[in-house]
Amino acid sequence: MSYPLHAKLYLVYRTDANNPITGFVGSSNLTFAGLQQQGELNLDVIDHDACYKLAHWFEDRWGDRWCVDLSNELATLIEESWAADRLVSPYHIYLRMAWYLAQDVRAGIAEFRIPPLFQHVLLDFQAAAVQTAARHLNQRGGVLIGDVVGLGKSVMATALAKIFEDDHGTETLIICPKNLVTMWEHYAHRYQLCAKVLSLSRVLAELPEKTRRYRVVLIDESHNLRNKDSKRWRVIRDYIERNDSRVILLSATPYNKNYGDLSAQLALFLKEDTDLGIRPERLVAALGGEKQFNEQHQCSVRSLAAFEKSDDPDDWRDLMRLYLVRRTRSFIIQHYAESDERGQFLRFPDGSTSYFPQRIPQNVVFPIDERNANDPYAGSIRKQW
Repeated sequence: MSYPLHAKLYLVYRTDANNPITGFVGSSNLTFAGLQQQGELNLDVIDHDACYKLAHWFEDRWGDRWCVDLSNELATLIEESWAADRLVSPYHIYLRMAWYLAQDVRAGIAEFRIPPLFQHVLLDFQAAAVQTAARHLNQRGGVLIGDVVGLGKSVMATALAKIFEDDHGTETLIICPKNLVTMWEHYAHRYQLCAKVLSLSRVLAELPEKTRRYRVVLIDESHNLRNKDSKRWRVIRDYIERNDSRVILLSATPYNKNYGDLSAQLALFLKEDTDLGIRPERLVAALGGEKQFNEQHQCSVRSLAAFEKSDDPDDWRDLMRLYLVRRTRSFIIQHYAESDERGQFLRFPDGSTSYFPQRIPQNVVFPIDERNANDPYAGSIRKQW
């Protein structure tokens, strides 16, 4: 259409001399919710003159030079959806679920290019993480890179910040523990990143008034900010909100004692009323539905505050899937490692290799003299018995 159109008109033709055409004008959507769940208002039009006027109006819209016929696409969509009149095999359902769950990964790899400085630095699993994280950061304003220790979170975060510098002209504020300042200054210099490195211990003194606007904020060891009541958390949160900054969080241990640890880190860039697009389904079901949730809790069911009411691991897995990039060594070995007679290894861009250590527990044999009163092991055994 040459202009926005939100009208809904349904015309029904039939072989009936007395009532050959009937029109329906209203708000109904041809969806499961629109047909069965939502309150809709519709009006049937039976008067012949009015129906033909509606038909004329429809044909004018249909014949518009900017109109696109979606009939075939709609028929295909219905045929492939749950509304089809055929049974779908469990395997195809599994493939569909895998395709859906991998949407951010697929979109990130397709949409974001690894900066030239990193193309011969990052391993394949690191590049995939950077592109996936870029998708999260671009779509949702923040991302938590939570790979386990030793997988290169720092260089991945630097590449991610560089992507946004190249694509959007942003500069980066790096907040980290004092002992990591030198390392981050080295990364910023080596990879030509326009960045300021600020020690976490200096944020109260420098962040509110002495630090200009940075559109990307990178926080290393972000689990140090799991307490919303701390002055550092509030100062950093206010800076991010005031400057509308995108946020990159790094932590190998983002979850420590409870889900509040995750909530506090996400709340650095998520406002209380942000519509997350999902809700804590297990909590909602346990309460008896969304209506009961709203009666019991004074917050939006699709907000971070709603998830804070849930202790169900599945609710938090659903939420963190939108913001977290986390892989383990076993995942890397399974999907990215090569193997030879020596074991499994990763191949670096320069051709060198790094083998994964094989952790094989071994017995330690040592003598115990029960007759010796000074033998600490024998004494320990005697106490247990």
